[in-house]
Amino acid sequence: MAIAKLKSDATEARLAGVTLPDGAAWAQAARKDALARLRAMGLPSKRDEYWKYTDPSDLTAVAAPKAALFDAQEAPLFGDTDRLKVVFVDGVFDADASDVLAGEGLEIMRLSDALAADIHWAKDLYGVLETRGQTPVERPLATLNTALATDGVVIHATGKVSKPVHISYLHVDETSDAILHNLVKVDAGAEITLLETGPGAARFSSCLEADIADTGAFHHVRAQGRDHERRTVTHCFARVGAESTFKSFTMTVNGVMTRNECILDIIGDDAIAHVAGVCVGDGNDFHHDDTVFITHDALNGESRQVFKKVLRNGATGVFQGKILVKAGAQKTDGYQISQSLLLDDDAQFLAKPELEIYADDVACSHGSTSGAIDETALFYLRSRGVPMNVARNLLTLSFMAEALDEIDDPVLAEELRDRLEGWLARHG
Repeated sequence: MAIAKLKSDATEARLAGVTLPDGAAWAQAARKDALARLRAMGLPSKRDEYWKYTDPSDLTAVAAPKAALFDAQEAPLFGDTDRLKVVFVDGVFDADASDVLAGEGLEIMRLSDALAADIHWAKDLYGVLETRGQTPVERPLATLNTALATDGVVIHATGKVSKPVHISYLHVDETSDAILHNLVKVDAGAEITLLETGPGAARFSSCLEADIADTGAFHHVRAQGRDHERRTVTHCFARVGAESTFKSFTMTVNGVMTRNECILDIIGDDAIAHVAGVCVGDGNDFHHDDTVFITHDALNGESRQVFKKVLRNGATGVFQGKILVKAGAQKTDGYQISQSLLLDDDAQFLAKPELEIYADDVACSHGSTSGAIDETALFYLRSRGVPMNVARNLLTLSFMAEALDEIDDPVLAEELRDRLEGWLARHG
């Protein structure tokens, strides 16, 4: 009872004085429903099972902690890629920096405009997958996002979209607190790539709901911002239809606290769902958490979870991943691997891999390891005249290669690999 009272008090403190954003009647109904659900479950605390490795207090505090701005002095990621650019600055849409929201095989608009329309397909998606994703594990920060999100992007892929949509999240205010929500609907046979980059805000909450119809394909590549003092929580909910493909990759560098949750529901036969990520962290104030839940509820489904973390100087990495195979989901192929490379004795990696299987004809596996750089391989490179720092970086990049290989586009993968190589060189 005492814990419930503490969570209730924290929730009411967070919501005190909050006004729901404007919208059509159906949008307001969805927000009010989310608010009621949030009050019923309460904001998370470290006593919750799926938060025992990560302290959510910075994410649930009434005010966002201050985050200093960071100038990477690097060219923007994907700057040479032909793409449709959408820019948000501390959660506010920047029309001047954005491209015209239109494209071949694509319908795109701001979330605020979609939620203001009396009739829009967003009604069938906004908050819907988030609500489904609350069972069997509650995800209150996603519910908070549905209730309070001020804007985002609504994307409808009606065909094979020729160039990626790139959402750039810029951070210019040290005390900004941004909540954005994106919707993606992929029609049968359609295909689209979504890129996301940038820190977003001092405290940033983003939620993505993606509905991939039969034979559709959705590719998601995300690079989370370099501002080290930022706090970030993201949620990705996806419904994956028959013979469709969902692939998501996230690269994270820096950040005091990052929590990325991905909840995938495979509902169609012969579907493919991959989620992968790499993170590199330096310092005892670095904390990075990947939490994944994949449900197989159809025949012959394939899922992969591939996560690699490189940690040093007291940095902490967390992985919580689950594969749930429901009764009747025969021929499921589920693969899960989480590994950390600890570059000193002070870093730590906390892992909780899970399998829950109710079908008898499946091939599911999980593994989790932590270790140091292979001294034999390091000696081999050094004996060939490779300098120590270069040798260590080569082996570190090799360690992350399996996750980077999950990106289908080799150009995007190579650009992210170059950025990781640059980070390692600067922190060597």
